[in-house]
Amino acid sequence: MRHINDFTPDDLAARVLHRDGLMLVVDKPAGLPVHAGPKGGANLEQMFDALRFGLPRNPALAHRLDKDTSGCLVLGRHRKALARLGKLFSNGRVAKTYWAVVRGAPEADEGRIDAALAKRSPERGWWMAVDPAGQPSVTEWKVMARGAGLAWIAFSPLTGRTHQIRVHAAHIGLPLLGDPIYGAEAAGGAALHLHARALSIPMREKLPPVVVEAPLPPHMAATFAALGWEAPAPISTGDVAPI
Repeated sequence: MRHINDFTPDDLAARVLHRDGLMLVVDKPAGLPVHAGPKGGANLEQMFDALRFGLPRNPALAHRLDKDTSGCLVLGRHRKALARLGKLFSNGRVAKTYWAVVRGAPEADEGRIDAALAKRSPERGWWMAVDPAGQPSVTEWKVMARGAGLAWIAFSPLTGRTHQIRVHAAHIGLPLLGDPIYGAEAAGGAALHLHARALSIPMREKLPPVVVEAPLPPHMAATFAALGWEAPAPISTGDVAPI
């Protein structure tokens, strides 16, 4: 892919991982926000016209990913679908798997982080911290590989708080590689190694859930290659149906 500043609506359309009459799942590139911030600038939402695929209105975000997080991003294709997706996400029925590279090597092979999160600053709503008085937040994790003072971990957030994985990982002494906010990454250092690898979405009650996986972004693939880590073959990449 070209530099992120040159990302186009056609590039976004080419990154559709799943499409049906209710929703889309796209492979969000790292470095591009999903919507415009206070200062404006390029964002995915302004390109959604390229994702109508014959419907009269643009799709809309069913959830969010951070600017520097890559991978599976879900869009609802119309109002009823968005309402359904909103309930599934808010009720914790969408199973989410994130891959991350962390600094450190946990002794255990897996674990569970149960640490409430709250806003660290009322002026910066995205800036979070562990706080017993905050909202309940739970993340399960499993080590996939270790090497060179780093570990590849699969995180499964059971709640959906802002920056949950980043804060929880730092809380147990395993800050994400490339995280300058909750880790100790120097400016201009490694890019954030956090990837929304897979989703399982029970969109229709009487049918199996839609399972979608996103390939590693280039910077994480390069790290995996350098450390000799081999990602498993995808179990599914969803269906792209002409609907």
